[in-house]
Amino acid sequence: MSIVLLGSTGSIGVNTLLITKRYNITVEALVAGSNIDLLNEQIALYHPKMVAIAHERDRERVNHPDVRIGTEGILSIIEESQSHTIVNALVGYTGLAPTLKATQLGKKVALANKESLVVAGAFIDMSRITPIDSEHFGLWYLMNDRPVSKLYITASGGAFREWEPEKMKTATFSDALKHPNWSMGNKITIDSATMTNKLFELLEAKWLFGTSNIDAVIEKRSIIHALVEFVDGSTTAHFAGVDMKLPIAFALHDRVEEPILPPIDLLETGPLEFLPIEESRYPIWSIKEHILKHPHLGVVVNAANEVAIDKFQKEECSFFGMSDIVLDAYRHFEDVKPNSIDDIITIDREVRAYAANK
Repeated sequence: MSIVLLGSTGSIGVNTLLITKRYNITVEALVAGSNIDLLNEQIALYHPKMVAIAHERDRERVNHPDVRIGTEGILSIIEESQSHTIVNALVGYTGLAPTLKATQLGKKVALANKESLVVAGAFIDMSRITPIDSEHFGLWYLMNDRPVSKLYITASGGAFREWEPEKMKTATFSDALKHPNWSMGNKITIDSATMTNKLFELLEAKWLFGTSNIDAVIEKRSIIHALVEFVDGSTTAHFAGVDMKLPIAFALHDRVEEPILPPIDLLETGPLEFLPIEESRYPIWSIKEHILKHPHLGVVVNAANEVAIDKFQKEECSFFGMSDIVLDAYRHFEDVKPNSIDDIITIDREVRAYAANK
């Protein structure tokens, strides 16, 4: 077996490479952004046939004879690859085109790029998608084809879960990156603080499992990742450590019958509690019910959110200002209805222009 790995230098990519080594999976191609030093280390270890990076300016620094650039480079690698599996761990809207290309070519996509489904779930062949996400993996793991009443995913609460909302008004970009439970990239950590990440995961679950009967609650320990309520009245929970190697192993190896993670020590966990996601702390949550009924509006939320995060990082808006920008765009574009990928591209461009002027 061989794979193409998009986003090799991020946390998902690094863990994916550990799994490939464990199961002797060949890495046919690596795609990275700007972390060229780590990419060169990966090239030396895994000997990919092809490589792609984000910027032309970094080409000469890459220790490989076949270096592609940008989205075009990524798409050419997917087209030319012999691998049946593409691991998409790219961040943001950039990940959509590779997902579409891979599924159109009949390849399997082990997907960690939330934005692909959030933006264009209606136009993606779900039979080609295997989620690399602890929450959706947990739901899949629990369901086992039994009749389900409701699905739940959990949220950590993000960097400001203990802050008073009044104090959150003055929170900085660096404050928002101080996640209490894990260390991941900037965007997902900011999205965790605003709860946008969890809204995206609800949309993903809608497309993956074909239901709008799904909700999220806060579980601060990040030990329980998903719960399934069955029609018989019972509810089961998926306990696992905060480690993405387990869903990655299942996505790449299908059957996993050996220890990937140490089991949870129930006597060491201490008390567990579930808390509601409050709109006063997470204003984006006010559109949860509406967007689950109108999932095509995910393209609006994603585009406005990426602009808002950029503004927050540049100190052009406050922490709550990000939610203001997204919710304003959501209301402004509420009546749009994409009927094709071309419509998605047009709407995305229009929303970004609108949000940039806020």
